[in-house]
Amino acid sequence: MMLNGDCMAKTNHLLIVADAGPLIHLDELSALDVLSDYAAVLVPNAVWLEVQQHRPQALLQINVKLIRQATPSVSDRVKAIAALYTLHHGEREALELCLTHSVNLLITDDTAARLAANSMNIVTHGTLGLLIRSVRQKLREPSEVLALLAAIPEQTTLHIRPSLLNEVIAQVADEWKSNL
Repeated sequence: MMLNGDCMAKTNHLLIVADAGPLIHLDELSALDVLSDYAAVLVPNAVWLEVQQHRPQALLQINVKLIRQATPSVSDRVKAIAALYTLHHGEREALELCLTHSVNLLITDDTAARLAANSMNIVTHGTLGLLIRSVRQKLREPSEVLALLAAIPEQTTLHIRPSLLNEVIAQVADEWKSNL
Protein backbone atom coordinates (compact mmCIF):
# COMPACT_ATOMS: atom_id res chain seq x y z
CA MET A 1 0.00 0.00 0.00
CA MET A 2 1.49 3.31 -1.06
CA LEU A 3 0.81 6.13 1.38
CA ASN A 4 1.40 9.85 1.11
CA GLY A 5 5.10 10.37 1.90
CA ASP A 6 4.49 13.68 3.69
CA CYS A 7 2.07 12.04 6.14
CA MET A 8 4.41 9.14 6.68
CA ALA A 9 7.27 11.43 7.63
CA LYS A 10 5.13 12.95 10.38
CA THR A 11 3.91 9.69 11.83
CA ASN A 12 6.63 7.07 11.53
CA HIS A 13 4.23 4.97 9.48
CA LEU A 14 1.50 4.84 12.13
CA LEU A 15 -1.73 3.29 10.98
CA ILE A 16 -4.90 3.26 13.03
CA VAL A 17 -8.26 1.59 12.65
CA ALA A 18 -11.45 3.60 13.12
CA ASP A 19 -14.88 2.84 14.45
CA ALA A 20 -17.69 5.17 13.34
CA GLY A 21 -18.13 7.22 16.52
CA PRO A 22 -14.90 9.24 16.51
CA LEU A 23 -15.13 9.93 12.75
CA ILE A 24 -18.69 11.22 13.14
CA HIS A 25 -18.04 13.22 16.32
CA LEU A 26 -14.79 14.77 15.14
CA ASP A 27 -16.50 15.81 11.92
CA GLU A 28 -19.37 17.33 13.90
CA LEU A 29 -16.76 19.45 15.68
CA SER A 30 -14.91 20.27 12.42
CA ALA A 31 -11.90 18.57 14.00
CA LEU A 32 -11.13 15.54 11.83
CA ASP A 33 -7.75 17.15 11.20
CA VAL A 34 -6.64 15.81 14.60
CA LEU A 35 -6.10 12.53 12.71
CA SER A 36 -3.89 14.14 10.07
CA ASP A 37 -0.60 13.09 11.63
CA TYR A 38 -1.38 9.39 11.18
CA ALA A 39 -0.13 7.84 7.94
CA ALA A 40 -3.60 6.42 7.34
CA VAL A 41 -6.86 5.59 9.04
CA LEU A 42 -8.14 2.17 8.05
CA VAL A 43 -11.93 2.18 7.93
CA PRO A 44 -13.73 -1.18 7.84
CA ASN A 45 -16.49 -1.39 5.24
CA ALA A 46 -19.28 -1.64 7.84
CA VAL A 47 -17.91 1.48 9.58
CA TRP A 48 -17.59 3.30 6.25
CA LEU A 49 -21.24 2.58 5.48
CA GLU A 50 -22.34 3.79 8.92
CA VAL A 51 -20.40 7.03 8.61
CA GLN A 52 -21.68 7.45 5.05
CA GLN A 53 -25.26 7.16 6.35
CA HIS A 54 -24.87 9.56 9.30
CA ARG A 55 -22.11 11.97 8.30
CA PRO A 56 -21.04 11.43 4.64
CA GLN A 57 -18.96 14.62 4.50
CA ALA A 58 -16.59 13.08 7.06
CA LEU A 59 -15.38 10.67 4.39
CA LEU A 60 -14.39 13.49 2.05
CA GLN A 61 -11.58 14.94 4.20
CA ILE A 62 -8.48 15.81 2.22
CA ASN A 63 -6.21 16.29 5.27
CA VAL A 64 -6.84 12.78 6.61
CA LYS A 65 -6.06 9.64 4.64
CA LEU A 66 -9.13 7.45 5.20
CA ILE A 67 -8.77 4.07 3.52
CA ARG A 68 -11.89 1.95 3.10
CA GLN A 69 -11.14 -1.69 3.80
CA ALA A 70 -13.01 -4.67 2.37
CA THR A 71 -15.04 -6.70 4.81
CA PRO A 72 -12.56 -9.05 6.45
CA SER A 73 -13.33 -12.63 7.33
CA VAL A 74 -13.82 -12.48 11.09
CA SER A 75 -11.66 -14.93 13.00
CA ASP A 76 -12.93 -17.25 15.70
CA ARG A 77 -11.02 -15.17 18.26
CA VAL A 78 -12.85 -11.97 17.27
CA LYS A 79 -16.18 -13.81 17.04
CA ALA A 80 -15.74 -15.03 20.62
CA ILE A 81 -14.77 -11.58 21.92
CA ALA A 82 -17.60 -9.97 19.95
CA ALA A 83 -20.14 -12.35 21.49
CA LEU A 84 -18.77 -11.74 24.98
CA TYR A 85 -18.97 -7.95 24.62
CA THR A 86 -22.03 -7.82 22.32
CA LEU A 87 -20.21 -5.91 19.59
CA HIS A 88 -21.81 -4.57 16.43
CA HIS A 89 -20.70 -5.53 12.93
CA GLY A 90 -18.44 -2.50 12.45
CA GLU A 91 -16.70 -3.05 15.78
CA ARG A 92 -16.06 -6.70 14.89
CA GLU A 93 -14.60 -5.68 11.55
CA ALA A 94 -12.46 -3.01 13.21
CA LEU A 95 -11.00 -5.51 15.68
CA GLU A 96 -10.30 -7.97 12.88
CA LEU A 97 -8.52 -5.26 10.87
CA CYS A 98 -6.36 -4.46 13.88
CA LEU A 99 -5.31 -8.09 14.05
CA THR A 100 -4.84 -8.75 10.32
CA HIS A 101 -2.90 -5.53 9.69
CA SER A 102 -0.98 -5.62 13.01
CA VAL A 103 -2.42 -2.24 13.97
CA ASN A 104 -2.28 -1.60 17.69
CA LEU A 105 -4.58 1.44 17.89
CA LEU A 106 -8.35 1.47 17.53
CA ILE A 107 -10.29 4.70 17.79
CA THR A 108 -13.73 4.12 19.25
CA ASP A 109 -16.11 5.76 21.69
CA ASP A 110 -17.93 2.53 22.46
CA THR A 111 -17.20 1.18 25.94
CA ALA A 112 -17.76 -2.47 24.99
CA ALA A 113 -15.47 -2.13 21.96
CA ARG A 114 -12.80 -0.54 24.18
CA LEU A 115 -13.02 -3.40 26.67
CA ALA A 116 -12.86 -5.98 23.89
CA ALA A 117 -9.87 -4.26 22.27
CA ASN A 118 -8.06 -3.95 25.58
CA SER A 119 -8.60 -7.67 26.22
CA MET A 120 -6.80 -8.27 22.90
CA ASN A 121 -3.94 -5.88 23.82
CA ILE A 122 -5.13 -3.25 21.34
CA VAL A 123 -4.82 0.35 22.55
CA THR A 124 -7.94 2.51 22.23
CA HIS A 125 -8.58 6.23 22.04
CA GLY A 126 -11.91 8.00 21.84
CA THR A 127 -12.99 11.41 20.64
CA LEU A 128 -11.98 13.13 23.89
CA GLY A 129 -8.57 11.50 23.93
CA LEU A 130 -7.94 12.38 20.29
CA LEU A 131 -8.78 16.01 20.94
CA ILE A 132 -6.45 16.12 23.95
CA ARG A 133 -3.72 14.31 21.99
CA SER A 134 -3.94 16.97 19.27
CA VAL A 135 -2.43 19.50 21.68
CA ARG A 136 0.48 17.20 22.51
CA GLN A 137 1.03 16.62 18.77
CA LYS A 138 0.84 20.40 18.18
CA LEU A 139 -2.07 20.02 15.77
CA ARG A 140 -4.32 22.30 17.84
CA GLU A 141 -3.79 25.00 20.45
CA PRO A 142 -4.96 24.27 24.01
CA SER A 143 -7.55 27.06 23.87
CA GLU A 144 -9.01 25.58 20.66
CA VAL A 145 -9.32 22.14 22.21
CA LEU A 146 -10.92 23.51 25.38
CA ALA A 147 -13.47 25.32 23.20
CA LEU A 148 -14.16 22.09 21.29
CA LEU A 149 -14.57 20.13 24.53
CA ALA A 150 -17.01 22.73 25.82
CA ALA A 151 -18.96 22.50 22.52
CA ILE A 152 -19.44 18.72 22.71
CA PRO A 153 -22.91 18.76 24.34
CA GLU A 154 -24.32 21.24 21.80
CA GLN A 155 -22.39 20.31 18.65
CA THR A 156 -22.24 16.50 18.63
CA THR A 157 -24.20 13.34 19.13
CA LEU A 158 -21.49 12.14 21.54
CA HIS A 159 -23.21 11.15 24.75
CA ILE A 160 -21.06 11.84 27.78
CA ARG A 161 -22.06 12.61 31.33
CA PRO A 162 -21.83 16.37 31.87
CA SER A 163 -19.99 15.83 35.16
CA LEU A 164 -17.35 13.69 33.44
CA LEU A 165 -16.95 16.19 30.61
CA ASN A 166 -16.58 19.04 33.11
CA GLU A 167 -13.99 17.01 35.02
CA VAL A 168 -12.00 16.40 31.82
CA ILE A 169 -12.18 20.08 30.88
CA ALA A 170 -11.01 21.16 34.34
CA GLN A 171 -8.18 18.63 34.36
CA VAL A 172 -6.81 19.56 30.93
CA ALA A 173 -7.27 23.29 31.58
CA ASP A 174 -5.21 22.90 34.74
CA GLU A 175 -2.56 20.87 32.90
CA TRP A 176 -2.40 23.39 30.04
CA LYS A 177 -2.77 26.62 32.05
CA SER A 178 0.76 27.72 31.22
CA ASN A 179 -0.04 27.37 27.49
CA LEU A 180 -3.38 29.23 27.53
